[in-house]
Amino acid sequence: MLKNALPLTKYGIFCVFGVFCLFPAFSQNSFSQGEAAFLENRPSEAIVHLEAVIRDDPAHVQAFMYLGIAYLQLNRIDDAITAYQRILPRAGAQTARIAFNLGNAYFMKRDHAQAVQSYARALEADPLFATALLNMANAKIEMGQYNEAIEDYERYLILEPASPQSSQIRRLITFINEESAAMQRRIQEELAAEEQRRLAAEENLRIEAERRQQLLEDIAASLQAAAEDLMSLSAGNEEIQEYDARFELD
Repeated sequence: MLKNALPLTKYGIFCVFGVFCLFPAFSQNSFSQGEAAFLENRPSEAIVHLEAVIRDDPAHVQAFMYLGIAYLQLNRIDDAITAYQRILPRAGAQTARIAFNLGNAYFMKRDHAQAVQSYARALEADPLFATALLNMANAKIEMGQYNEAIEDYERYLILEPASPQSSQIRRLITFINEESAAMQRRIQEELAAEEQRRLAAEENLRIEAERRQQLLEDIAASLQAAAEDLMSLSAGNEEIQEYDARFELD
């Protein structure tokens, strides 16, 4: 029995170790195929291989990196976001790059608030990540946060003074500053005009109140004059009646 059991035990151990030894080889082969397809711009094919890789190795950062980009190439934005969110806590040295790609996915989805948060996470991991700073500024522009965007653009120009986009960025900064100044002037002018309208309205109310008061005073004076006339008439009637009475007596 023991003699027959030994080969079984031997083969059993061999099979167990054989399975575990085959996984890395299989995963590496799938990654190589997925990477090749990705680099040759065949995203659909790349996705098949890369999804197989992360099923076997959920911590394969580079596979997630390529997979997310392949999803974006096929406009599968939510899938890309999910992929990057899965690997981000375990991205290690690639945290800045994964967070940056996640920000790009959110930007494509037009979720600019989440994009800004992701770019900020990338900059926390790598404060010199100039492109993340540039994209964060662009997202803030979309959100109407112009002053904050200018600060990010200016920081970007410090990090990348020779950037091919530097002249365009400077023109944008100038344009935003000019528009901001013009807007402030328009606001001040509108406030001044509103103040003038308020003062004019108050003056009209004052004039109307004075007119009504004068009208009331005129009416009161007229009534007083009429009352005095009635009193005078009454007194005159009494005098006439007295005279008539005396005349009758005579």
